[in-house]
Amino acid sequence: MEIPKPNFIAAGAPAHPILRVATWFTALTITVVLIYLIARLFAGSEPQVAFHTIGETLKGSAFWIALAIGMAAQAVDGALGMGYGVTASSFLLGTGASPAVASASTHIAKLFTTGVSGIAHAKYGNVDRKLFVRLLVPGMAGGMLGVMLVTQIDGRVLKPFVAAYLLLIGLYILAKAYRQVRLRNGEPRHAAKLGLFGGFVDAIGGGGWGPVVTSSLVGGGSDPRMTIGSVNFAEFFMTLATAASFTFLAVEGTWPVVAGLVIGGLIAAPFAARLCRKISARRLFVAVGLLITCLSVWNLYKALS
Repeated sequence: MEIPKPNFIAAGAPAHPILRVATWFTALTITVVLIYLIARLFAGSEPQVAFHTIGETLKGSAFWIALAIGMAAQAVDGALGMGYGVTASSFLLGTGASPAVASASTHIAKLFTTGVSGIAHAKYGNVDRKLFVRLLVPGMAGGMLGVMLVTQIDGRVLKPFVAAYLLLIGLYILAKAYRQVRLRNGEPRHAAKLGLFGGFVDAIGGGGWGPVVTSSLVGGGSDPRMTIGSVNFAEFFMTLATAASFTFLAVEGTWPVVAGLVIGGLIAAPFAARLCRKISARRLFVAVGLLITCLSVWNLYKALS
């Protein structure tokens, strides 16, 4: 008589204990943070006041624009392992937000989208345990260091440099679309260093983890599918450390925009992991690269003028 597997395993849960614990921790963290945000919305006010706030948010164009940006950015991010942070941050900088507020808003939103995306990648077997572990702690450390820098410098001084950095990232993504990569066997080199640097620049610019870490690993010949899944899952923990650091330093996000980015990203995240196996990477690289480059040129022009 065959003994049935538990529902969690039957649903496609990762077999290795480390990935299983990470998956459960991610799901629990997302639930707790969501409950906290809902409780904070209703705390200290009458229910009708909170519902009025929700209604005003839904009426505003910022929420719906952010929702569309969140859906598109997460669909690309889940399929390529990059694009969500730099797209959302470029958009927020274009609305006049400071680098610290733009990064804080993006990372609060990414806390949900990267968590759902990471769980989906683990479910579909796209996560390499060793690579995930090697990126985990360095990525979190780099994110916290980046928060310390971006919150201590005047946003007006930092904005041109952040826009220029995002412009370089956009051009880099475009270049990756036309580069032929030869796959190699064995574990990738310098994964921990890439995680540290990727987390650092991600916190400063509001994005960059994927372009730095995923592009470098795939460009070095690592398997694209396993690299994208592993980097996506590790990104949740980097984002958690970064968002917690912003909260500790009392940097609040633009909440209607955060809500739009979160909901849009959550809608797209489960489908993005499936796209990882089917979509044309070159076309997405070109689309994302052009979008980020154009947004960054505009933001750089506004910052310098």
